[in-house]
Amino acid sequence: MTAKEKVALLRAEMQKNDIEAFIVYSADPHMSEYLPEEWKERSWISGFTGSAGFVVITKEQAGLWTDGRYFTQAPIELAGSGIDLYKDGIEGTPHYIDWIISQTSENAKVAVNALATSHANWDLLATKLEQNNRKLVDLPLLKNIWTERPSSGKNPIFVHPLERAGKSAADKIADIRQKMEEQSASIHIISSLDDVAWTLNLRGSDVECNPIFLAYITITKNETLLFTDLEKLTTEAHQAMEEAHVKILPYQEFFSYLEGISGESILISPNTNQSVYDTLKANNSFIVAPVPGNLMKAIKNETELKGFRTVMERDGVAIVKFLYWLTHTAGKEHLTEYSISERLRAFRAEGDNFMGESFGSIIGYQGNGAIIHYSPAKEGSAEVSNVGSILVDSGGQYLEGTTDITRTFPLGEISQEFKEDSTRVLQGLIRLSMVKFPKGTKGVQLDAFARLPLWQEGKDYNHGTGHGVGSFMNVHEGPQNIRKDMNPQELLPGMVVSNEPGYYVENKYGIRHENLIVVKEWKKTEWNTFYEFETLTFCPFFKNSIVKEMLSSDEIAWLNQYHKACEEKLAPHLEGDIKEWFLDLVSPL
Repeated sequence: MTAKEKVALLRAEMQKNDIEAFIVYSADPHMSEYLPEEWKERSWISGFTGSAGFVVITKEQAGLWTDGRYFTQAPIELAGSGIDLYKDGIEGTPHYIDWIISQTSENAKVAVNALATSHANWDLLATKLEQNNRKLVDLPLLKNIWTERPSSGKNPIFVHPLERAGKSAADKIADIRQKMEEQSASIHIISSLDDVAWTLNLRGSDVECNPIFLAYITITKNETLLFTDLEKLTTEAHQAMEEAHVKILPYQEFFSYLEGISGESILISPNTNQSVYDTLKANNSFIVAPVPGNLMKAIKNETELKGFRTVMERDGVAIVKFLYWLTHTAGKEHLTEYSISERLRAFRAEGDNFMGESFGSIIGYQGNGAIIHYSPAKEGSAEVSNVGSILVDSGGQYLEGTTDITRTFPLGEISQEFKEDSTRVLQGLIRLSMVKFPKGTKGVQLDAFARLPLWQEGKDYNHGTGHGVGSFMNVHEGPQNIRKDMNPQELLPGMVVSNEPGYYVENKYGIRHENLIVVKEWKKTEWNTFYEFETLTFCPFFKNSIVKEMLSSDEIAWLNQYHKACEEKLAPHLEGDIKEWFLDLVSPL
């Protein structure tokens, strides 16, 4: 079926149930960014495959709201669907709730699937609709039309051992109970999949590229329950849960368990699905607050940081070998963006403890590089030759940690305009890498350091500068970030974030340079404790796309020092022509 045919089927279901608008969020019952195949409802109904965005369908209109990462990609994938693109965050774009109100009649019913809707979204939507004489209802209409959903299968759930986690599951649960006590909570529900996996030192593969599994946790003062597919747990995982005093129950029994809870004070995230709230609200009180383990997870311990440093060297070697291969093969052999992504994966797979990619590689040749989250398809991806530039954004999952790196570089002749833009983006990365900042600083207060070289030319990019990164975990992790949007979470020592400014010229080229960095203490002064960033990623930048005269002496010194560090870390693992080429790449600018 085409997207237009699917929308028509949904409208027929809406008419049967007297629904004037239906919202399809990009979510599962755990509010994941990256979804199990059976929960990719928004992608199924619309054809849009980006990781962020939602669709609203009314009797006669349909719209997709998404952010700047997908402004180029979305129109391509929505073509012929009858779904219009609404560019979130752009002046003149209506808020989706206001748009729904304008498209529906008084006393209209608006439906969502509460199981795939966060409490925060439900609360906002219900309140605003009620103020305008409209009603929000829970009605999972897509169940009636998407009947042949794929299954996540029986992927094993296995132990992430103490020598890599740095802290036992029992100790993590004890820390969470301490936070519960501080907030006078008698029960805590954990529904986000990365928080579940982190808390119990378990990993799985129910979601592509993310080592997580479908599960819920409930913690009381005396009991910890894990609701998941019992058949998936390895023998070692069963034993580890027994040692941590965690009782395992079937995933399907979670809501039955909730129905039996009464008179409790429940610590629960606003990002928990609305069905959980609906099941509990009659007989319990809520403490709506962030999951305590979320911040604990973000602050990496020394064992986890050691793992990051280990895999950054291993990943850097793989990337250097890949870069040598690509720059010496383009124009000589038939290559496509997709075949390049496969070769990149193969280079990583040569390294120890490689478990897979941390996300689908973004290989954008020439104009495709301007599609910020472009993912080349097996059929129809662009042919790559020794002309112009290519953007390669990729990452690996290793047992010791997670990587995410972007390099944009020439495969042939490039314009002066490209060189200057590439230099400005690199300047932004360098300036953020060099910054010192006082304790209490939020990511939003540092974002401009990365953007200023572009802003001074009236240029910018439509994505955040930095996201948190997990430890053999999701490549996108909160609560910290570095972006224009307000986020009250301060940056704390041990937090790993990406540093990835970019610039994009539609149909010509895209540029993004990305390293991972970690917050660490710099020094204490009479004014405050000050922090700095340690760069974790080791991989050189291409000097043939840098305009040296545009860089300050401090920026040149930083780049030369960085390349010296790359040489010290990676050169011992390289040999022959690759090593000779690499040593030239890291020689002083």
